[in-house]
Amino acid sequence: MAAPTPLGKPWGGRFTESPHPTAEGFTASLSFDRRLWPSDLEGSRAWARALERAHLLSLEELEQILRGLDEVGQELAGGTFPFRAELEDIHMNIERRLQEKVGPIGGKLHTGRSRNDQIALDERLYLRDVIGRLDRELREVQSALISRAEEHLGVPMPGYTHLQRAQPVLLSHHLLAYVFMLQRDRERYRDCLGRASVLPLGSGALAGTAFAIDREALARDLGFERASSNSLDAVSDRDFLVEFLCAGSILGMHLSRLAADLTLWATAEFGFVEFSDAFATGSSIMPQKKNPDVAELIRGKCGRLYGNLVAVLTTLKGLPLAYNSDMQEDKEPLFDSIDTLEAILAVLPPMLASLAFNVERMREAAGAGYSTATDLADYLVRRGLPFRQAHEVVGRVVRHAIDATRPLQRLSLEEFRRFSPLFAADVFDAISVEASLRARSAPGGTAPEAVRRALAEAKTLAAEGL
Repeated sequence: MAAPTPLGKPWGGRFTESPHPTAEGFTASLSFDRRLWPSDLEGSRAWARALERAHLLSLEELEQILRGLDEVGQELAGGTFPFRAELEDIHMNIERRLQEKVGPIGGKLHTGRSRNDQIALDERLYLRDVIGRLDRELREVQSALISRAEEHLGVPMPGYTHLQRAQPVLLSHHLLAYVFMLQRDRERYRDCLGRASVLPLGSGALAGTAFAIDREALARDLGFERASSNSLDAVSDRDFLVEFLCAGSILGMHLSRLAADLTLWATAEFGFVEFSDAFATGSSIMPQKKNPDVAELIRGKCGRLYGNLVAVLTTLKGLPLAYNSDMQEDKEPLFDSIDTLEAILAVLPPMLASLAFNVERMREAAGAGYSTATDLADYLVRRGLPFRQAHEVVGRVVRHAIDATRPLQRLSLEEFRRFSPLFAADVFDAISVEASLRARSAPGGTAPEAVRRALAEAKTLAAEGL
């Protein structure tokens, strides 16, 4: 094995003074980048094969390096790898351990490669695996929502705008709204995956490699769509990572809105849903309390996702080309966002499956608050009255009903006709909750037949992987 530099650092030949202990600890990234080891090994194997194709390694040397990398991988997977903090990061730890396994030949692996293009590769490989996992986990959440929507097909509830009762909708329609939100999240991750599928390896520190590396073959070997076109851009590009964090922030916002709905519905004022004891907690002082803490934390963790995105954007915004050590700060926000999302996506399916919906309370609330007033206006439109005039007429009818403290359905025909002669006996058929739901049968509407079509579409989408 090649002798270590006097300072024990892979870059120490030029230096005469050891790093100050506080500086060494401050600059090290091993404590958090060690999770990249599977990607680092995958990239190193591919780079070794590229070096052999370029006749910079013999076939025998390639086999020794690959065998050594496999042994290192076994130690990492088994928890016996001897991590060394003084080696700063996962790349140098693996490289040094490889040299201990196979001797000086291991020192050839870094030929033409820099930690700058190495980390850019590792992060892309790592995100590729993460996006695949997240997609599967999102499909599980979609399936849980679809299951509850199918179970409660036909159950009406109030739809809201401004948190005021607006028009009747189906509970299934409301739940499926989140399925289609999550589908857009899956599409964003799929798009991000395409832009992450660009090979940076072979860009060196910033100017490209001086050896005859077939980068297109290397890209194919690693499953990338193409090799990068500019070495400066390749080692300094973290757009794919920012895009991932942005997609995660939007996903977090969707999950937060779902949690906010459920938390609101669980209040005594709404009473639409009850959380299972398994997904609720009590109060340390009030014995009667049942708090939706899991849903509240889902809502709260959205803030972490936003913060991680802003942190990385702020770190990158003023950096000159090409690589700068500031970019080391991209990893902890990335890993935290991944861990946060996976924790949420793991708890959501069983929580959704355990919800108890109070369908009678929902059904009762669906027709309250003059929620079919729009249907009354539509009734007049079908009889030839322009909508703006119909809106004015119905507004006066609602005012009359409020003053009389009666719902629209309990007004007499004579009372209706005080406001317009177009009202006839069939007006009562138009303003029931069921009629209101049936009327909205256009694609995307809340009519039972439209919701059944949407349910079938949702099932198809949730069954499709990347």
